[in-house]
Amino acid sequence: MKKLIVAIIVGCVVGLALFSRNIHPVSIKPNSSASSVASSPTATPTTSTPAQTYKDGTYTGQSADAYYGNVQVQVVISGGKITDVRFLDYPHDAGTSRMINGQAMPLLKQEVITAQSGNVNGVSGASATSQAFYNSLQSALSQAV
Repeated sequence: MKKLIVAIIVGCVVGLALFSRNIHPVSIKPNSSASSVASSPTATPTTSTPAQTYKDGTYTGQSADAYYGNVQVQVVISGGKITDVRFLDYPHDAGTSRMINGQAMPLLKQEVITAQSGNVNGVSGASATSQAFYNSLQSALSQAV
């Protein structure tokens, strides 16, 4: 019951924050349709694309603004494949940011490793973090091609 109440509160807070800024959660990929706000972050299905081979190494993306803080990721490539995505920075000052990002970051990481590309959708309820993640990730992956 406690988790349900927290999920409802988070959904309301995120919805109000987005509404007050006149921002609607959308997919982080260009030219795709909008997604809806969920009461807790959930991954949006990705489209299948051929895997790209990357140069082995560790690549750090540029820091990207996520409104409540910055997101910066580091991508580890081994055997030409994405093996890890590390969050070097993310919004974590407010309790709500910690809760939302604590749920969104593992989903975003897994989406990238599964897709083996930056061609992933965002996480509902964490649209600002998702967009900043995508921007930093693209910056890192551009160094690995």
